[in-house]
Amino acid sequence: MTALGPVAEHTAGAAEAVPMRQALELAERGLYTTDPNPRVGCVLVRDGVVVGQGFHARAGEAHAEVLALREAGSAARGATAYVSLEPCSHTGRTPPCADALIAAGIARVHCATADPNPRVAGDGIRRLEAHGIAVSVGLLAAQARALNVGFFSRFERQRPYVRLKLAMSLDARTARADGVRAWITGEAARADVQHWRARSSAVLTGAGTVRSDDPRLDVRLQYGPWVRQPLRVVLDPSGSCAPSARVFQGGPTLRFIAATPTPVATAGDPQVETAPRADGGLDLATVLKSLAVTHESNELLVECGPRLAGAFLRADLIDALVLYVAPSWLGSDAPPLAALRGAEAALPPFDFHDVRRIGEDVRLILVPRRT
Repeated sequence: MTALGPVAEHTAGAAEAVPMRQALELAERGLYTTDPNPRVGCVLVRDGVVVGQGFHARAGEAHAEVLALREAGSAARGATAYVSLEPCSHTGRTPPCADALIAAGIARVHCATADPNPRVAGDGIRRLEAHGIAVSVGLLAAQARALNVGFFSRFERQRPYVRLKLAMSLDARTARADGVRAWITGEAARADVQHWRARSSAVLTGAGTVRSDDPRLDVRLQYGPWVRQPLRVVLDPSGSCAPSARVFQGGPTLRFIAATPTPVATAGDPQVETAPRADGGLDLATVLKSLAVTHESNELLVECGPRLAGAFLRADLIDALVLYVAPSWLGSDAPPLAALRGAEAALPPFDFHDVRRIGEDVRLILVPRRT
C-alpha cells in the first residue's frame, strides 16, 4: 500500500526503463515552453513496438498523452502507456488525460511519479484503476522529479525552486572596484546564462543591481519555435528604481516594495506587491510564496549583487548555486561574491553537482548540504 492506495510501486526492469527514458527525453523538449505546466512526455507501446508518442509543448495546448493517442490511433487499444507524470484527472484548459487513456482502451499505465498538484494528487491513478487499468508508479522517478523540480517545489513547499546565479573572478570578486561596468565572464558563459533564464518562470534581482547595471534580464536566444519570456521581479523596498529602467520595459515585470503605513508612490501600480521588511530588505519567504502561489512560478533564477545574495544564503533559500568563474583578478577592493560577515560566513556547505568548462570560464553548479 502507498499513500495513493493499492498502487504498485514499480521495480523496473531494463526493458521497461527504455520507453520511460524515451518519455523523459520527449518531456525535456518542453523545457523552455511549458511553464507554468510541468514538462511531460508519453510513449505508447503495444507488442513491443512504439505505436505513439508525444510531449506537452505549451500551456493550453494538448498534453503528452493526447498527442501520443492521436499518433497511435486504433493501435492504442491494449497498449501500455509510459508517462513521465501521473495523467491529469481534472478539466483545466484541456480535458482530463486519464479519461482519454480510458476511452482509448489502454491496458496498463506506468507513471514515473504522482502529480503533486492537489487537483490531481493520485486521482488520475485512482480513476484509471477504477476502469480496470493496471497502474504502477516509480519507474525512473528521480529523473522525472529532476526534470520538474520547480513544479514539485511549488506544490510541496509553496515556493519556487531557487537558483542563485553569480559570476566571479579568481579572487571571488563580482565587479570592478572603480564602479566601471565591465563583463567578468566571456561570451560563451553569458550565452549559457540564457539557458537558465529561458527555463525559469521568473528572474529576480534587487534595486541596487537595477540602479548600477540597468539589466534587461530577458531571454535573447531562440530555443525552438517559441521564445517564452520569464516574469522579471525586482525587490525595491523603497520604490527607488526609475520607471525608465530597462527591466521595466518590453515585457511583464513585478516589483516588490516594503509594506509600510505610508505607501510609496508606486503602490497603486498593478505590477507592484508589498512584502514585510526583513534582513535590511524585504522578507524573502513572503516574496517566494507570492511567486509560487499567486504567480505560478516553478523555477526562480536570482541574478543579484552581494547584499541580496547574502540575504538569500542567510535565509537558507537557495536550492542550487550556478557560479561562473573567470580566469582574472579584480583585487581586494572590488565587491565580494556575497555580503557575509563574521559567523554568517560559517553557513552550511555546498556540494559540487557539476563542473564544466564554458568557453574560457568554468561553471560550477553546487547544491546545499541539507539534512
